[in-house]
Amino acid sequence: MTEIDVINALKEVYDPEIPLNIVDLGLVKSVNINDNRLKVIMTLTTPQCPLEKYIIRTVIKTLHRHFPQLDEISVNMDFSEPWNAEKISPEGKEKLRELGWNL
Repeated sequence: MTEIDVINALKEVYDPEIPLNIVDLGLVKSVNINDNRLKVIMTLTTPQCPLEKYIIRTVIKTLHRHFPQLDEISVNMDFSEPWNAEKISPEGKEKLRELGWNL
């Protein structure tokens, strides 16, 4: 299991309000693999997001499904730098533009 494997698995997790995965949205800040423990640091589009617990649960469930050998998975939120549309990947921006979003 590598950081790339984890990032690819996280591409299955979508923000319920925006038709884009959390990786392309730029919500995943870092992935730290240490023995059989995985720590994901991420943010949300707003610190007051009412779907924070849902997104965290979905991230953990997805990672457990992909990496059942892990003893521990943690997801920590970091709101030290506010999210903005510039954090969206070029692929993500293109997908949103195709859906009619003005970016």
